[in-house]
Amino acid sequence: MIYYSIGSSDKELKKEEIRDALRKTMGYFSSKSRILIIPPDATRAHSGAGMITEMLWTLLGDKVKDVLPALGTHMPMDKNEIPKMFGATPASLFRDHKWRTDIAELGRIPSSFISEVTGGRLTYDFPVQVNRLLISGGHDLLISVGQVVPHEVTGMANYNKNIFVGCGGSEAINKSHFIGAVHGIENILGTIENPVRQVLNRASEVASSKLPLIYILTVVAPDPQGVLKIKGLYIGDDIECFKQASALSKKVNFTTIGRRLKKIVVYLDPEEYKSTWLGNKSVYRTRMAIADKGELIVLAPGVRTFGEDPEIDRLIRKYGYRTTPEVLSFVAENDDLRDNLSAAAHLIHGSPENRFKVIYATECLTAEEIESVGYNHGNLRELMNKYDPSKLKTGFNKLPNGEEIFFISNPATGLWKA
Repeated sequence: MIYYSIGSSDKELKKEEIRDALRKTMGYFSSKSRILIIPPDATRAHSGAGMITEMLWTLLGDKVKDVLPALGTHMPMDKNEIPKMFGATPASLFRDHKWRTDIAELGRIPSSFISEVTGGRLTYDFPVQVNRLLISGGHDLLISVGQVVPHEVTGMANYNKNIFVGCGGSEAINKSHFIGAVHGIENILGTIENPVRQVLNRASEVASSKLPLIYILTVVAPDPQGVLKIKGLYIGDDIECFKQASALSKKVNFTTIGRRLKKIVVYLDPEEYKSTWLGNKSVYRTRMAIADKGELIVLAPGVRTFGEDPEIDRLIRKYGYRTTPEVLSFVAENDDLRDNLSAAAHLIHGSPENRFKVIYATECLTAEEIESVGYNHGNLRELMNKYDPSKLKTGFNKLPNGEEIFFISNPATGLWKA
């Protein structure tokens, strides 16, 4: 059911309005005494989830026993990131999700279902996995907090993705990502009906009796000055809150352009983007807007590695962002990639498919490293001087030399499509 629902494209939710909504909603759960909050990590700092988690802790006090950021395969949050995102929420409440080891399995979705939703292209079964804390922590309420926005693996981020992928194990993460890659990133971006979401919805059915979940979902979009505002807030215990949030996200996070773009410049905030695993949102979210033989320039001052995990970093360096047929052949021929299908999916999602050029401008990876994975290296200082993010507005910009570019200040905030 829906406990709270508000949002529109011209709405800006203030802190007090959000706090009042949480206070009213938490009234439904006054009998609960052991609560686990599951927010996103620092890679979704713009979601409003940090502020909401702090508000929940303030409202619920010592009923909040644990906070488990849904890391997925990301690096654990460090001691400086926690207060920056979550304010006064005590650092002692935070737990790290260990996606390779700290996992409980609640059941399996049969291979017949996977075959059905993928049109016979994949025939493995799927594990319904979560962090053990969700099952054995003795909690009587799990509050999943996050942002609904276009996403390259699940079509739209959040809802049960936060649980079964963000808090899932390596097998579930690998298989879910590969389902999305096989379906095709350009077929999946911005949709709520797709094979990955069908699998996650089935996982919710399998786990429903064991996970006392409610979802708090935000929709965030930039104002004309590029300042991010919370446009919607949806709280519920089933898919309806996700559908309502997705409908608003499609209004405020999708940008349709009348023609393919020859040059797109994307800026990656160094506080948020430290790897191409994350920074390739610049590729995912713009690939449907880039012209054939066009250029994507990625200004990436904080990107210092490829993978968030040492093994995935090694695989990216070994195989690179090659074409889909090449990556699929690598999977067929190599056990290390076949055992890490999320890495294979990432390579497919980040591939320009020999259709456009990706120029990564960073000083933390060498030109040789960047070019070894199939991208072009750019001189960060020169390109930051030429395309100064502080002087550009999101959208079309004409430079003094007459050059026209399309600028995006944060690729995680939307989806751009011709």
